[in-house]
Amino acid sequence: MITGELRSKVDRIWETFWTGGISNPLEVIEQFTYLLFIKQLDDVETRKEEEANFLKLDYVGMFPENCQQFRWSKFKNLGSSEEMYTTIINGVFPFIKNLHTDGDSAYAKYMGDAIFKIPTPAMLSKIVDGIDSLDLSDADAKGDLYEYLLSKIATAGTNGQFRTPRHIIQMMVNLMKPTPSDFIIDPAMGSAGFLVESQTYLRQNHADLFLNAGLREHFNNTMFTGFDMDRTMLRIGAMNLLLHGVDNPTIEYRDSLSEVNKDKEKYTLVLANPPFKGSLDFEAVSADLLKVTKTKKTELLFLALNLRILKNGGRSATIVPDGVLFGGSNAHKEIRKEIIDNNKLEAIISMPSGVFKPYAGVSTAILIFTKTGLGGTDKVWFYDMKADGYSLDDKRQPIDANNIPDIIERYNNLENENDRTRKDQSFFVPVEEIIANDYDLSINKYKEIEYEEVKYDSPRVILGRINSLEADIQVGLQELGKMLED
Repeated sequence: MITGELRSKVDRIWETFWTGGISNPLEVIEQFTYLLFIKQLDDVETRKEEEANFLKLDYVGMFPENCQQFRWSKFKNLGSSEEMYTTIINGVFPFIKNLHTDGDSAYAKYMGDAIFKIPTPAMLSKIVDGIDSLDLSDADAKGDLYEYLLSKIATAGTNGQFRTPRHIIQMMVNLMKPTPSDFIIDPAMGSAGFLVESQTYLRQNHADLFLNAGLREHFNNTMFTGFDMDRTMLRIGAMNLLLHGVDNPTIEYRDSLSEVNKDKEKYTLVLANPPFKGSLDFEAVSADLLKVTKTKKTELLFLALNLRILKNGGRSATIVPDGVLFGGSNAHKEIRKEIIDNNKLEAIISMPSGVFKPYAGVSTAILIFTKTGLGGTDKVWFYDMKADGYSLDDKRQPIDANNIPDIIERYNNLENENDRTRKDQSFFVPVEEIIANDYDLSINKYKEIEYEEVKYDSPRVILGRINSLEADIQVGLQELGKMLED
């Protein structure tokens, strides 16, 4: 999370957009992202040129000789704001829209209808100066900046979607440990946070994959897939992945729950925070999903979708509202029964309700399972997350209490969890007990709460104290009255 001077600078840039007439938060983020993208293209180009020069290698950059004036370092120093505005409108913006000439690339698809909306040269000049002053040399700073911009979306979207905090995404990726051979999908991708964090994990933990031509080709073209129904978010997601070095991910405008989505047994890892509510065209919902759980609840349908699109042996980590874990309707029970009886449910991580504040106070959990088609659930690991490193109010300020490192450590060493009791923060529950409890997956159903005995004084003693206080008050009032008479 960005703080201090960087946050103040970003707020000032945001205010410039706002006072200049661009008040829709998503439009601000989109326009802000275009300019950040343009700047970072130049930063990447400069770094590659310096590396090639140091190694005395020929380098063919993304900016041809006749397009050098479209680089951030060039146009920011033009003589007037009007000249810079004309250069960006007529040169830079068309250039970035056509960066990938392959019309099938995710970037080309969703930049095609992008519109540059900054209305005046003076406003553009002020924003360019503001962005130029941002220190984004630290890789984490770029992610933190995106996180902060997205936090400006103060309410859930019309389809029930809302931003997943970056540290929660990082935790889920570290729990699932993507491998170089995985096919990773987020069927409700938003700004592609799960996909971006997955590629970061792979770069940090499997850097040798880039030495293998086949794995490198897979990483850049077939490893990452994301679907969404918001073209603005698709553009932001495509730019986000391209800036993070994923050349050609599969990013598509698609209703994942509809009959249009034919994907089946195609992926090995699902990472998702699907919408929990909002509009749903029930008539368009895929029939094979309704066979698993006949419902209009998107959170249940997305779990059925995960089961369909995963290959056998594929894994899923999905954020669900607590109601999925204990809901008593037939649809709720059907999906829990399907996951437990016919696949391998591995873990339920219960998260506190403040995780998604300030724009949602819903209690949620992370549901982790492996698709087997043959069962395999023997015991389920539960963890009661009480703190995520931030206050659980609307301000979400950093605090010391944080269960995330403990969650990752324990999940990656489940063999050490067998001796934990129901009074601990994490424990196993045998599948037989879960089935006996009508497939209830609420942690409160199994957790033992140890109440500390509190002894109170008898009512007679408490009443005596009250009478004594009352007498003192009366004495005080009498003394005050005398003072007023004098």
